[in-house]
Amino acid sequence: MEAISIGLLGLGTVGTGVVKIIEDHQDKLMHQIGCPIKINKVLVKDLTKERAVKIAPEMLTTNAKDVIDNPEIDVIIEVMGGVDETRNYLLQALKNKKHVVTANKDLMALYGSELLSVAIENSCDLFYEASVAGGIPILRSLVDGLSSDHITKMMGIVNGTTNFILTKMTKQGSAYEEVLKEAQRLGYAETDPTSDVEGLDAARKMVILATLGFSMKIDLDDVRVQGITNISEEDLQYAKQLGYTMKLIGMAQIEDDKVEVSVQPTLLGETHPLAAVNNEYNAVYVYGEAVGETMFYGPGAGSLPTATSIVSDLVVVLKNLVLGVNGKSIISPQFEKRMKEPNEIRSKYFLRLHVIDEVGVFANITSIFTNHGVSFEKILQLPVKEKGLSELVVVTHSTSLKDYEEILVELEDLSSVHHIKSSYRVEGNGHS
Repeated sequence: MEAISIGLLGLGTVGTGVVKIIEDHQDKLMHQIGCPIKINKVLVKDLTKERAVKIAPEMLTTNAKDVIDNPEIDVIIEVMGGVDETRNYLLQALKNKKHVVTANKDLMALYGSELLSVAIENSCDLFYEASVAGGIPILRSLVDGLSSDHITKMMGIVNGTTNFILTKMTKQGSAYEEVLKEAQRLGYAETDPTSDVEGLDAARKMVILATLGFSMKIDLDDVRVQGITNISEEDLQYAKQLGYTMKLIGMAQIEDDKVEVSVQPTLLGETHPLAAVNNEYNAVYVYGEAVGETMFYGPGAGSLPTATSIVSDLVVVLKNLVLGVNGKSIISPQFEKRMKEPNEIRSKYFLRLHVIDEVGVFANITSIFTNHGVSFEKILQLPVKEKGLSELVVVTHSTSLKDYEEILVELEDLSSVHHIKSSYRVEGNGHS
């Protein structure tokens, strides 16, 4: 059988990894597919740039049409990033009956359903395993490995940059800004880290996970998002004192056919498996009614881990091509979207307040919680440097988001509350 021809959009860190794996693993790929794989054309911005892999100059182009409209190319691998221009390229590629593998979570979170519809119309495959958690095969596990189960909850660390920052802050007691600079210097954080540290990158990944896991079209606007920029060393110290570890957690859960999706800093009990996931590593915890609890752990980014996921998708496309079943594996969402209301979302919460240090203040604060039927699991009261104030740290028992938000408003209005310093969701139990 003649060689299958690949077009590559982008030759940065991940694109270079893809070329390397295809070249280095040619024998293994040939054994799995039954024919050789060759890279035909590669879209780049700069033809003269030095690259980490040797690639013939005639294979490089600065014109996307040389890849998208090339009749010899069977499959297009997109690793160039971006949204609007990339979306147009991939739509045209699919209309040209070319199969697509992408690592682009921004694109799939925003336009995934459109691209998948066009793929179905043109009997094409569109795979995007590398768009979530780099080298961890989480999407294929949801679609294939756990397809017979009813998934009720997915929670995970799906952004390596923020996990690296929080790990360093927790273990070294360093300030956020200091650790961010270190992350940028090491290449874990972009020059503009907004998408990572404000939780947007994780939110896009949770859209993809929730859509696949619950077979329901979830949109980015459905995700409640809070980043890590306001986390202080004091928050982390109190968390540790109470037996918790702080992580930026993506959460998607379904109950009574209603879904909640969020990304927010969360205090995890120290015995929770995700609490031990450190530095740039990612992990996703999946709860299924039949299988129980499973966890997928590994590198969330990097040239070769991400490229491994891309080439694994490519292998599936090529096996489908040999069998003549391309475009058959895409399944449209089965259920109509129903999101939980704030009164249906329940959790425990960590709250840190600076209050006026005088008799009766604690009773006033307690009465606000009592009026909403909320009790305390843990309480710490400590003096602060500022004269006349004390610090109150509480962990509540489970309450609805509606009640908790109302409590925060009432506390803001209370004259004896000087300042609400921080508030975070809590999962699991700390020290008793």
